[in-house]
Amino acid sequence: VQLQASGGGLVQAGGSLRLSCAASGRTFSSYGMGWFRQAPGKEREFVAAINWSGGRTYYADSVKGRFTISRDNAKNTVYLQMNSLKPEDTAVYYCAATTRGSYYYTQTNMYDYWGQGTQVTVSS
Repeated sequence: VQLQASGGGLVQAGGSLRLSCAASGRTFSSYGMGWFRQAPGKEREFVAAINWSGGRTYYADSVKGRFTISRDNAKNTVYLQMNSLKPEDTAVYYCAATTRGSYYYTQTNMYDYWGQGTQVTVSS
């Protein structure tokens, strides 16, 4: 599986961005998907996850109520809608896929495939 993240950019605080992650392969609909982020000098941290059907989602406390993860299995794509962005959301955002698709996971070691990352910069 190859993952291609896009949609990052520079936005002012309070603004919005929508990240997309396009996956190759025929088995996308069976994968759980996650978004993580990594700021300079910090460890990669969990942002949001969604199970194979989209029926289960989970968010980090820091983004709950502002970010929404969703997926379109017909398009092999997972999205991260980010609203009310804050400077502390600045990071490289990565999408990831796990073959353990029935649930959602927050740990990086539960994911089997990773995209290349897309930069999100929020100015104050």
